[in-house]
This record gives sequence, C-alpha cells and structure tokens, in this order.
Amino acid sequence: MNLFRSIRTTPLLLRLLNNQKRLMSISAQSIPKTQSVIFYEKNGGPEVLQYSTNYPTPQISDSQILVKNHYAGINYIETYFRKGIYKSNFPYIPGREASGEIVAIGSNVNNFKIGDKIAYLGGENFAQFTKLDSNKVSIINLGQNANDNQLKLYSASLLQGLTALTFINEAYNVQKDDFILVTAAAGGVGLILDQLISKVKKAHVIAVASSDEKLQLAKNNGAEFLLNSSKLSYDQIADEILRITNGKGVHAVFDSIGKDTIDLDLKVIRRKGTIVSYGNASGPIDSFSLGLLSPKNVRLLRPQLFGYITEPEEFQHYTKQLFNLIDSGELHIEIFKVYPLKDYKIATEEMESRKTTGKLLLQIP
Repeated sequence: MNLFRSIRTTPLLLRLLNNQKRLMSISAQSIPKTQSVIFYEKNGGPEVLQYSTNYPTPQISDSQILVKNHYAGINYIETYFRKGIYKSNFPYIPGREASGEIVAIGSNVNNFKIGDKIAYLGGENFAQFTKLDSNKVSIINLGQNANDNQLKLYSASLLQGLTALTFINEAYNVQKDDFILVTAAAGGVGLILDQLISKVKKAHVIAVASSDEKLQLAKNNGAEFLLNSSKLSYDQIADEILRITNGKGVHAVFDSIGKDTIDLDLKVIRRKGTIVSYGNASGPIDSFSLGLLSPKNVRLLRPQLFGYITEPEEFQHYTKQLFNLIDSGELHIEIFKVYPLKDYKIATEEMESRKTTGKLLLQIP
C-alpha cells in the first residue's frame, strides 16, 4: 500500500496529470469573456435589432456544453418574436438552429468531447457562443472531422427540413397523386415541400409565389402548377386551382402566409381535406369561425415542429431520414445567401420584403 501511494505521487506522474488537465482546459481558457451577438430589448421592426461585440459570453454549468457557432439559420419565425406576435424575454438573442464546435464541457458531461462538431436546434445562436444542456434531445454529434461545407449544409437544413418532413407525414400524410397547394412555394420550407411532395410522395404540387422567377425556382424543385400572386388575385388563383383539380379542390394546403390566404384555403380545399396553417407572413389569423369548416368537413391544423420531435426516438427518426435524403441527392437545400452576423438586419429586411428565396444563413465570426 505504501509503495502504491508513493507511485501515485511521483513527480513524473504529477507532471503528466497536470499536463493532461492543462490540455483539457486550453479551449476553456481561450474563450473570451465577451462575444459578438445580435439582440434586441423591445419589440418592433428591424430597427430594434442591435449588434454588439461586447456581450457577455455564457457560463456553463456541470451538465452543459459551450458551442462556438460557425453558422446559424435564418428563419421567418424570428420576425414573429421580434414583432411581439410570440412572447420573448428581454434582452433577446434570436436564433433557432446552428452548427459549430464544442469548446468547453461541464464536469458531468460524458457524451461529448471538446472538438466535437454539432448541429442543433436551440435558441440564442445569433451569437459567437451558445450554451446547451448536454442531454438536450435535439443535438446531432457530427464527430471531430465534419468540414465547413457540412456545417453550412446542416445548419441550413435542420429546422426547415424537419418542419417539411414531419408536416407531410403527420400534419397531413400526403398520398400518391394527391393535389397539394403550397403557398410561399419558393421560400425555405416551400422549396423543401415542393421536392418532398413531388419526388418522395409522388403527388402534384400547386405552387403559389409572388414572381415568375420564384415560380421557376419552385418548378425546378418539383412544382407542377404555377400561380403568380402578383399577377392574379386570390379569387383568380382559387378559380385556377379548381380548374386544375376538376372542381374538386386540393387534398391539402400547406400555408405559411396566414391572414391573407385563409379565405383562399377554404375555397380550394376539397371535401374532407386538410388545411395546415403554419406561418404568419401576412399577419396572424386573429379570429376564425369553426363553422367555416363544416360545409366540407375540413380539418384545420396549426402545428409546430417540436410537437413532432419531442421524444429522442422521434428526433432521431426524422433527422436520419432528412440526412439520408440530402446525402442521396433526393433533397437539395437551396442556400440563397450567407450573411455575416453583423448584417442580420439587412438579411431580415430582404427576407421580409420577399426579395429572397430558399435558405438564408449567418456566418458567425
């Protein structure tokens, strides 16, 4: 026992242990006390957004990890929080999805290592650093060798890809030869819906978008019928959809516009059809009479992604399916533009004015 005790405390062994501790803490020691972030302190338009290079870096607990973000996805839902449609606490750092590298881990974390690359769903990632619970369901460990292009692609596909994939299976299970209306068909979710509905589900996509250029992009991604909302009134669009479907209407609507298109949805949905309303681009639907659903026995849903991927097996099932579709080439993720973090205000102004298509990303310094 005395010999064992003396071996454990030899100067050489102590030096080795100290070196190991030093190596394990290099990343943590190099983490700055402040960071660059986008945040706001009150609701409003893009003018409330602030960019700071002196915002406190989060401190992690024993069960948390700290991520140095590389890319963060831009999503329309952030405008709803900023405008006050959805409640938020101030100061508020936007962000719903990102990819990056783990730079520090808590003492009780054993499922991640410093240097692991991850993609994740979680808040406050329009920032250089984000802290996450290591047991959080929605983290994908990409290993230590994931390259920059993979980090870019996964941050661009995670939220919108999972939204589209869960919606076409669970909000309404699209069947072969169904007629499906997709509004904002050249947006981030819209382009993925175009592809999944037409190529995976083998159904017919009726695409509505605000320009011929956007409609061409929707067509390139699988849309079969194209309707320009800048040239046609919603009544005219409804007439065209009924003509396309021989007067029967569509089996389902995937609608991210909201207030401006709910009447259109009701006109073109067929008997026993399903309206999936998942966005507020034109504003929220403030009031709605359930009696409007009765004449055609219509189902109306207001789903959100996280209701479909709450359990670990659900998240794993859909992320595996999503990445398989991407890796096989069946699903293409259209990245419109990558903006530096400091230019998020410009990015959201362009997105809100419908000047963009596909996916927008922030590159984190």
